[in-house]
Amino acid sequence: MNRLVLYLAIFVTFLLDIGVLAVPTNGGRRMFRRHSRALLAERQEQELVCNGHAELCDRKYGNITFLGAHDSFAHSPNPFALSRTQEVNLTEQLNLGARLLQAQSHMNNGKLHFCHTSCGLFDGGSVADYLRTVKTWLDKNPNEVLTFIFTNPENVSVSEVWKPVFEETGMADLAYIPPQPVMGREDWPTLREFIQSGKRVVVFLDKGADNRTNPEREYILPQFKMVWEDPYNPTDASFPCSVDRTAGPLAPTDQMYLINHNLNFDILPFFHPGFKIPDRLNTPRTHGIYSIYTHAMNCAAIMNEKNPNFVLTDFTNVGQAMASVNFLNGFSA
Repeated sequence: MNRLVLYLAIFVTFLLDIGVLAVPTNGGRRMFRRHSRALLAERQEQELVCNGHAELCDRKYGNITFLGAHDSFAHSPNPFALSRTQEVNLTEQLNLGARLLQAQSHMNNGKLHFCHTSCGLFDGGSVADYLRTVKTWLDKNPNEVLTFIFTNPENVSVSEVWKPVFEETGMADLAYIPPQPVMGREDWPTLREFIQSGKRVVVFLDKGADNRTNPEREYILPQFKMVWEDPYNPTDASFPCSVDRTAGPLAPTDQMYLINHNLNFDILPFFHPGFKIPDRLNTPRTHGIYSIYTHAMNCAAIMNEKNPNFVLTDFTNVGQAMASVNFLNGFSA
């Protein structure tokens, strides 16, 4: 739509409103105004920016790479907090470009919390408070599509614990419900479709969401039926790739996938299973474009040359993680 024509239509509508111009009939005036509003709506739709790039609006969710924050709740500026995985808080991770938030859950005094390994080691607070923080950010950023991948090692009830938390925080109102129980990589909507529907949060749970009684009404989705992962807690900086965790019925090549690009250091290598902590010292190199691109290509080689959907990182604020994801999406780093 020619921009000059649009501006002219808006200007003429203004003149009609103040009575400078006259249209023969009220019906003609209403028709002209409707047409002007339609032009404006079309222009706004054309100028939509989705997750920071207009070019992503009409790309399917399953064909985009998203930056992820590993154990996003476990943030601390204290370098001696060995169980931290992030240096900056949740809001800042989102501001930096993270569009996948990952977290590990545990029950703590009867409430669902996000904790690293155990709540005694690192307690990130209640899941409800976490979701409220993210909901506040999403409300201020209406053109962003976000993914959660939460782990549920204690197999806490989805219907009795997880869903009530989503509902009380208002996050359920934004959660996407797929049209079928299992979505293949090519089945997902475009980012534009997510945003225009108002359902722009995709929620995956690693355990407990498999046996859904009403899949047409469920927004907490079984991760490994739709997203596979390569080995977690990696210590090899060359990041070899293999399918580590998945579930049927889809073949891995038909699923989306996540690469665990969060390098660890084993401080007890001679004792099985050792004790791994995030390798903060080498994070600038780990988050370099070469390292992330190499990891992605290692996996693309077994995925019919498809890029990863999620790049999961520790210390998301360090290095070139976002630039690397932009590069994988076809943008200038």
